[in-house]
Amino acid sequence: MSNKAIMLVLGYGGLVPFFAFCMGAWWLTDWPAALSRQGFIIYSLGILSFLGGTLWGRVQGVENPNMTRLLVSNGVVLFGVFSVLTAQVWLAALALMTGYLALLWYERGSEVLPGWYTTMRYRLTAGVVSAHLLFFMLQSYQSAS
Repeated sequence: MSNKAIMLVLGYGGLVPFFAFCMGAWWLTDWPAALSRQGFIIYSLGILSFLGGTLWGRVQGVENPNMTRLLVSNGVVLFGVFSVLTAQVWLAALALMTGYLALLWYERGSEVLPGWYTTMRYRLTAGVVSAHLLFFMLQSYQSAS
């Protein structure tokens, strides 16, 4: 299997936990629901941090690395951690979603990547943003009930 195929499978497969945690937070009660809410936020933080790390990884082996890229890669992780520290799952979800959009915006303006990868990133970001919006709406509905 090629690297591209593996990246596609892992990338799209990585959307499953987002939606599984959303459904767990919606359908389950008590501690399993709480675990699903925490799982969603922690998983989102992990994936956002991973994406920040890909920026870092792309400057390895470059004699004169782009310092902005290194700072953004670390900034994304710190932003994600501070988002989680809000201790409000709905706010953390919105902030993390913003982090994904900001990272995509940064990559789009500063990176020259293969067309298939760019398409995959747009689609995956759309899936992740959809999951975060769904999670936010479900949390808002449950809080109002």
